[in-house]
Amino acid sequence: MSSSLRQRRRRRPEMNLVPLIDVLVMLIFFAFVTMQFKSAATLNITLPKVETAGKNEFKGTVTIAINKESVISFNGKPVSDEELTALLQQVKSVDKDIPVLIKADETTPLKRLAFVMDACRKTGLNKFSLQSR
Repeated sequence: MSSSLRQRRRRRPEMNLVPLIDVLVMLIFFAFVTMQFKSAATLNITLPKVETAGKNEFKGTVTIAINKESVISFNGKPVSDEELTALLQQVKSVDKDIPVLIKADETTPLKRLAFVMDACRKTGLNKFSLQSR
């Protein structure tokens, strides 16, 4: 009888922490994997390679190149900005539909490339293309 009068000791409830820690680690890992890191610095852009570049045969006779030092050459001959505009005017007087191929080094400042494209548009030569590697 003494056993029935005695109260049974209840076990203290336990929480198994190992599965909880596993779930929390997986949630943190998922958060890091899906997080997008945005840089405040300026973008360092290298022009992409184009696999289909050069597939179309180019039959134009006008080639404008801009090298690393931003020197512009017209059909292989270095020219100044004013000379370029005058030469493009002469080309337009011959045929306004002559295609112009612009070759620019990947480190060429966008300002120089924009100048060449703008010069083509101002003279009415709207059929120009940029060559990629």
